[in-house]
Amino acid sequence: MNNPKKQQIVSTARDLFWKFGFRRVSIEEICREANVSKMTFYKHFKNKDELVKYIIDFITGIAMKKYREIMDSDIPFTEKVEKSIQLKMESSNDMSQEFFDDFHKNASPELHDHFNKLVHANLNTIQNDYIKAQKQGDVRPDINPNFILYYLDKMLEMAKDENLMRLYKSPPDLINELTRFFFYGILSRKT
Repeated sequence: MNNPKKQQIVSTARDLFWKFGFRRVSIEEICREANVSKMTFYKHFKNKDELVKYIIDFITGIAMKKYREIMDSDIPFTEKVEKSIQLKMESSNDMSQEFFDDFHKNASPELHDHFNKLVHANLNTIQNDYIKAQKQGDVRPDINPNFILYYLDKMLEMAKDENLMRLYKSPPDLINELTRFFFYGILSRKT
């Protein structure tokens, strides 16, 4: 992001969205806090949904770049899994309850569609990595790689479940639990 005004809009919006959710925050408030005009805002973003998409794409892009670096490294697969879990935890800790709630309860169909496409593309990347690991003997040969993707998709549905969410202090806590359960099940990890 080379444009300082655009960077200021994005940074300010992200801070406000994380604090209040995106539904409650107006374009006027973003412009006021970022010290830019509405004309400047509309020069960079068609509307608030486009800004939300940009922020999600930016954050996801950074996380997937880090994920790719982990998976392309020369470390053993078990360490790749550990590092990817750690990355997932760090990424989910960055999301506020307000943003999470707005996104899953109040987002427009266009935002939901955009997010779902992004999620599925990333899940396919992850599935391909597990297929490759399975072929190399790092993942159980008896597990269907399509089940891995299906289960990851169900994990996302579970993360939206209000009854399940009540058992946790925050969305990142639930996401971390789901991630650990995916990799380790209910058995204690041997060190």
